[in-house]
Amino acid sequence: MTDIRPVSTRNAPTVGFSTGTAAPLSQAIVHGDTIYCSGTGPLDPQTRTIVSDDFAEQVRQTLTNLVAVVEAAGGSRESILKCTCFVRDVANFPVFNAVYREFFEGNPHFPARTTVIATPHRAGVQVEVECIAAVVRP
Repeated sequence: MTDIRPVSTRNAPTVGFSTGTAAPLSQAIVHGDTIYCSGTGPLDPQTRTIVSDDFAEQVRQTLTNLVAVVEAAGGSRESILKCTCFVRDVANFPVFNAVYREFFEGNPHFPARTTVIATPHRAGVQVEVECIAAVVRP
C-alpha cells in the first residue's frame, strides 16, 4: 500500500459530532505529495467554541484553522490547490468572497474553488471549508 498518514494538530480544532464523542475522521490525510483536509470551521482551537457571531470573523478563523492543518501536514497557504467552501446563507456570499480574496491575496495564485450553500451540522457555524494541498518539499 502507498504511504498514507493521518495528520493531527492542536493548532486547529477537532470536535466530536455529539457531546462526548470523538469525531470519526482525521484532520487531514497525506497520500504521497497530496494533503486532503477535512472540513474545518470557525472554532477557537483551545476552547473549541465558535469565535464570534460575525460572519467575516468566522471566515477568517476557518481559513486560519485550515492553514494550520495544511502546515501540520507539510504544506503551506501557497500550496493549497483547491478549496470546497460551505456557506450557510447565500446573503453572506459577497462577504465570504471579500474575506477569502483578502486571505489568499498574497499567494502566487488563488486556489481552485467550489462554494456550496449548505447548513453546517453545528448550530451557530456559518461557514466550513475543506481543501486539497500539495506537500512542500525543501
